[in-house]
Amino acid sequence: MKRLSRPSRMPIDPYVLLLLGTVCLAALFPARNTAADVASGASTAAIAFLFFLYGARLSTREAVDGLRHWRLHVTVLVCTFVIFPVLGVAARGLVPVLLTHPLYQGFLFLTLVPSTIQSSIAFTSIARGNVPAAICAGSFSSLVGIVLTPLLAAALLGNSGGGFSADSIVKIVLQLLVPFVAGQLLRPWIGGFVARHKKILGLVDRGSILLVVYTAFSEGMVRGIWHQVSVVRLAGLLAVEAVLLAVMLLLTWYGAKALGFGRGDRIAIQFAGSKKSLASGLPMASVLFGAHASLAVLPLMLFHQMQLMVCAVIAKRRAHDPEAQEPAEEPPAAPKAESRPAVGTGTLRR
Repeated sequence: MKRLSRPSRMPIDPYVLLLLGTVCLAALFPARNTAADVASGASTAAIAFLFFLYGARLSTREAVDGLRHWRLHVTVLVCTFVIFPVLGVAARGLVPVLLTHPLYQGFLFLTLVPSTIQSSIAFTSIARGNVPAAICAGSFSSLVGIVLTPLLAAALLGNSGGGFSADSIVKIVLQLLVPFVAGQLLRPWIGGFVARHKKILGLVDRGSILLVVYTAFSEGMVRGIWHQVSVVRLAGLLAVEAVLLAVMLLLTWYGAKALGFGRGDRIAIQFAGSKKSLASGLPMASVLFGAHASLAVLPLMLFHQMQLMVCAVIAKRRAHDPEAQEPAEEPPAAPKAESRPAVGTGTLRR
């Protein structure tokens, strides 16, 4: 029998390297004065455009079709927006022993953001799980997160997250929700264009997020926020995030089994229900936290890379499960057809 083994190399997301490079750029050459105003305005426009594209890409038809598997989607949503936040709130007891208050705010925020779409689909496919369910689960999570993440942040973080006032709610609506709705409304006319230029628009997506990160970390450098973070605190943050990820991976796998889901669905639930979206979380943090966004997104960036590395190992192992190796069931009528007299076989008898 083939023994399970670790992948030959751990996956390092190239985009995470770009994000780290952007952080270093902001540390060396932070935007100041007029340049900071220009970067802030460009960042605001980039966030609005990002959520416009999210709306234009999300297929309403696919979402409606996915509702037929509602138990799976409800399970993923509960993991993402109930269990994750509960664990985030419980981690408050680690302040100030392991986490500083600003790092805890960022950690709590990461537990509030929606699940990923692309990586959940990729890992579910590698593990031979229910890929259509992973697609729908990730889409539902992103859609719900546009509304629910800011509401949860306002409720759990309060004024400590940068001032969740009526003005903040207006900014959230104008920068996140309105562009998303506009993208959905215009999808019948621009959906084809978006699909045809998927790669180019993907680069625009990522470039916009890099701009958001540069703006946030520049502001953090100018304000001296990074003096609050030490190597020991970062190590404590990584340890807490490792425990969080382990708990969610175990809970989604064995919890889905207890709920009666089959292997394919359990895989989709595990990967969609245990992960957090960097692409959605970074722009949201910029809107919600303002000047404090740099520390708020740090836990999310670290968790993103951690979840990719761990889930890559798990996906490889799931692909070698005995259940995954079983051949697909053949129709039972096939053997009987050969034992019957040849009728209409294409051979003409004279």
